[in-house]
Amino acid sequence: QVQLVESGGGLVQAGASLRLSCAASGRTFSSSSMGWFRQAPGKEREFVAAVSWSGGTTYYADSVKGRFTISRDNAKNTLYLQMNSLKPEDTAVYSCAQGYSATVSQWRRDYGYWGQGTQVTVSS
Repeated sequence: QVQLVESGGGLVQAGASLRLSCAASGRTFSSSSMGWFRQAPGKEREFVAAVSWSGGTTYYADSVKGRFTISRDNAKNTLYLQMNSLKPEDTAVYSCAQGYSATVSQWRRDYGYWGQGTQVTVSS
């Protein structure tokens, strides 16, 4: 059974940084791709970033490219999202997800396990 627990969210001002973490249980973490998604009030959940099983391949939504960095530590079963230069439009609940395969994907259908999410609020 896979469980994902996010942490690190909070209320920050525009321009600040936050680092989100996602602690995973289960023995499949190190062989699975991982992703971050976010959902703002009244909007669909959207893709943010993804990383392959080894961490060697990453993929980002255009809206966060150059500001966010996804990484993972397979020894610690933990996924990270470093968010810099935050903007008010980054305000959302951020959730991590574990993929069915080892390769990166931006599609929700390719992820089988989801965390509950952590709130990120960016004030202007």
